[in-house]
Amino acid sequence: MARQLERFENLVALFLARAAEKGDAPFLWTKREGEWQGTSWSEAARQVTALAASLRRIGLQPGDRVALVSENRPEWLIADLGIMAAGCITVPTYTTNTTRDHTHVLGNSGAAAVIVSSQKLARPLIPAVLTSSDCRHVIGIDDVRTGQAPENVEVHRWADLVSAPPETDVAREHAEQLGRNDPACIIYTSGTGGAPRGVRQHHGAILHNVEGCTDVISTDFSWGDEVFLSFLPASHAYEHSGGQHFPIALGGQIYYAESLEKLASNIEEVRPTIMVVVPRLFEMLRTRILRSIEASGGISEYLLERALGIGSARYNRKFRPWHLPMDAFLGLTLRRRVRAKVGGRVKAWVSGGAPLNPEVGMFFQSLGITFLQGYGQTEAGPVISCNRPSPGIRLDTVGVPLMNTEVRIAEDGEIMVRGENVMHGYWRNPEESARALRDGWLATGDVGHFDGKGRIVITDRKKDLLVNDKGDNIAPQRIEGMLTLQPEIAQAMVYGDRRPHLVALLVPDPEIADRSDLQQRLQEALDRVNGDLSVIERVRRFIVADAPFAIENEQLTPSLKIRRHVITGAYGDRLSALYRR
Repeated sequence: MARQLERFENLVALFLARAAEKGDAPFLWTKREGEWQGTSWSEAARQVTALAASLRRIGLQPGDRVALVSENRPEWLIADLGIMAAGCITVPTYTTNTTRDHTHVLGNSGAAAVIVSSQKLARPLIPAVLTSSDCRHVIGIDDVRTGQAPENVEVHRWADLVSAPPETDVAREHAEQLGRNDPACIIYTSGTGGAPRGVRQHHGAILHNVEGCTDVISTDFSWGDEVFLSFLPASHAYEHSGGQHFPIALGGQIYYAESLEKLASNIEEVRPTIMVVVPRLFEMLRTRILRSIEASGGISEYLLERALGIGSARYNRKFRPWHLPMDAFLGLTLRRRVRAKVGGRVKAWVSGGAPLNPEVGMFFQSLGITFLQGYGQTEAGPVISCNRPSPGIRLDTVGVPLMNTEVRIAEDGEIMVRGENVMHGYWRNPEESARALRDGWLATGDVGHFDGKGRIVITDRKKDLLVNDKGDNIAPQRIEGMLTLQPEIAQAMVYGDRRPHLVALLVPDPEIADRSDLQQRLQEALDRVNGDLSVIERVRRFIVADAPFAIENEQLTPSLKIRRHVITGAYGDRLSALYRR
């Protein structure tokens, strides 16, 4: 039977309530020496309350900011909750940050302490700590060396802090003092176009998201004993709310994936019931499945063709009685094999963080996997809307707004949001806060409209719209999504603001990158895409990137969105030269 989530005043109270209910049931899982090892709810609660007591003992005060630099692992969530239980504010920080990035985050947030997981991650962090005027404590989850630290910086061992006597009753008392309007964390946006800004997320913003997401899944199936596989950076708002605190609300288990390379095998092992992932990973998984089926050939390719055809018919409401026998056969063969590859018990995959090409969603829906697309941004907790798991799902929309969330479309097409999920502003940045928050409404910077059933349709990022020399608006993300669906193209960025037509920067698929006919293969892929585009959207010429877009070269954000300004800075002259040919 479907359930509704009860109301809590803060995230710590929610966690402690679930821990009391679940007791010694497994909660957090990580792989060590080839085996999955679990931490129970009761043990996690003991560590959270012990850490909170230790943070207060070493001198941290309510309202102090604590930076958290760690890969996804059980200690990440325990640290996040422990910081909040001490009345402090978590500052999640990307593991890919450079010393310059850390210096900006520590300086802007005024963090009084940092928790860092390993010596590797400490290397770029410590120089920023040593130049900070506010940071007084470094806490190493593993062994961390800081070198010659100034006298005012104390170094602590995680094991010592979480082994202190737990103060559950004290933690509950502190939790009772936290209200939904109190700050929970400052999440720095990954910055697709400039220096990251600290988004002030309060407890109510994340709880609003959790309550709304629970309502989404409760519309079609009941929840209980859910298993999540955490892969996206926990420092990202999408994973922080959807992959960490949402499972807590459901009383579920969280497994922490080992790496991108082992993600597919982790999915088979863990058998998650719900996954929250960005579109790029779904595109990669789709490519892997297609290649596997093509390698099998024969009957497998035929069954895939039939599955996609029937899936399209069902989606477009053209499913007919004569489809039933093949539909049933596919359920016993191809779809069963694909579902086994993803654990066999998946209830829904949720795509967010960037626009999803409907063809990717249709692919997985056709193979029997419920595929939901959500929409949001860090400034909104981050979820604003999501598709409901129902037969009438439309993958070219991002669903209706979450419950208790208002959305309207401004005169220029910009999507405006109002609700408890909206941030309280950017940390120490009143000018940018005033630009984003207008009379209680969040200006998202996204352009869109409602369809006939109240579902939001996203056109593009307002600031990313290209305007050609004739004044036509062009949405680059849609074109890029179509390009990367071609098997020859791994990544793409289109270019052409104030230009007569579009050109593109393409990253070829690794399997054809060294072929002598690379240019021809890419041109053929481009021609196929152009056949489905309007005249003003067609890409006339292209160049090949020197290397893939990556987090390491700062051409991708940690959530795998392209950084247009960085890529344009690297390739702008060569792209501009295409117009002189």
